[in-house]
Amino acid sequence: MSLQLIRRDIASRGAMIAVPLIALALTCVVSLILFAALGKPAGVALHALLLKPFLSWYSFSEVLLKMAPLLLIAQGLAIGFRANIFNIGAEGQFIIGAACASALPVYFPDGNFPLMLPAMILAGAIGGMLFALIAAALRTKFAASEIIVTLMLSLIAVQILNYLLLGPWKDPRGFNFPQSVMFPNNALLPILFDGTRTNISLIFAVVASLMAYLMMQRHFLGFQLRTAGLAPKAAVYAGFSTHKMIWLSLGLGGLAAGIAGASEVAGPLGQLQRSVASGYGYAAIIVAYVGRLNPIGIIASSFLISVIYIGGDSATVTAGLPVAAVEVFQGLLLVFYLATFTLIRYRITWTRRPLT
Repeated sequence: MSLQLIRRDIASRGAMIAVPLIALALTCVVSLILFAALGKPAGVALHALLLKPFLSWYSFSEVLLKMAPLLLIAQGLAIGFRANIFNIGAEGQFIIGAACASALPVYFPDGNFPLMLPAMILAGAIGGMLFALIAAALRTKFAASEIIVTLMLSLIAVQILNYLLLGPWKDPRGFNFPQSVMFPNNALLPILFDGTRTNISLIFAVVASLMAYLMMQRHFLGFQLRTAGLAPKAAVYAGFSTHKMIWLSLGLGGLAAGIAGASEVAGPLGQLQRSVASGYGYAAIIVAYVGRLNPIGIIASSFLISVIYIGGDSATVTAGLPVAAVEVFQGLLLVFYLATFTLIRYRITWTRRPLT
């Protein structure tokens, strides 16, 4: 007997819309069991994870703050994923973007020129894009797997960050902490809502979502990318350049991650720190897939994952959950999403192998 997955001719639209909700429900059920097995108050933990972020304006504003980089990176990654170009190294591109943006206030800490902030965002975007294009060059020239290359480049980016913060960029007045100097006010993003930390990086993410939607749904370039992902042979026969798709997909993913990194150091951190490597690049992969690689769906999934981030911080305090339990919750959400999507999009059949 052998197991086969056969693609359904037509998948129920209602079922496809319900996939994220089913995945979330299954994640909650399994998480309750896991939390109880850990000896933690499961109900309190789940309440803190999913509901507490909505109980105060400040907590909700923190959700919006977390949502901005996740949404921005996920939109960039989803473009490549739909073309079957798998950029797994957005974390490294995020770090390099943050480092490139930090170069300006580090070398000009008293610089009062008005273009400091736009120059930082531009430097972060270029840095993230160029770092991602290393994988594009290796893929097109030597057929190297962009999955492995981007993942390994992320490890290199962490070492670059460590070198800068323990070496030339270390703040001499920072009490020996691995961090850069604090950035001047003209190198910080404006706050959107008084009394919160939410800044205009959220607007960057929303604009990026709109541009991703227009590109993927309304532009011929988006049609080329979708065709390359759904029917690679048809794309070749139609004369679409596969090399162009690779460079474009990885370049846009790196560009978005670089802007997100620049926004992080110019936003809530206000300096370059080791904590900038916070896992946004990896979490954005979950965001992209839970959002079904659709620009609109990614907005909803980035909001959900941001709620889990903020709720997880609360759950570690109120319910004593370990930090790993929150990461497991995110992982379960992705696993159940992929499993549910597969069962709705495909049907399972058993075939009997002939006796030889």
